[in-house]
Amino acid sequence: MIRVTRLNGERFALNPDLIERVEAHPDTVAFLVDGTRYVVKETVDEVLQEIREYRASILATSYEMDRGEYRGMLHDSEDDGSSSVVPFPIREER
Repeated sequence: MIRVTRLNGERFALNPDLIERVEAHPDTVAFLVDGTRYVVKETVDEVLQEIREYRASILATSYEMDRGEYRGMLHDSEDDGSSSVVPFPIREER
């Protein structure tokens, strides 16, 4: 999810996978695939940057999970070494 701001200052989260396009009219409008429109304070470039960062974070998390380094939202005191949200098959070294 990305965080954006309505013109009245209210912050909300928007699923970037549902955004079809973002335009400036002069206000920035995010059009979703279902026809819903959101007018937001952020510029088109800022919304696009949020989407890029969101997608990069997914890739980074996937990479950490693949390497067995993902620790998720656990605090150090709760970490028992089995912090994956997805079970990983044990790989044999080649």
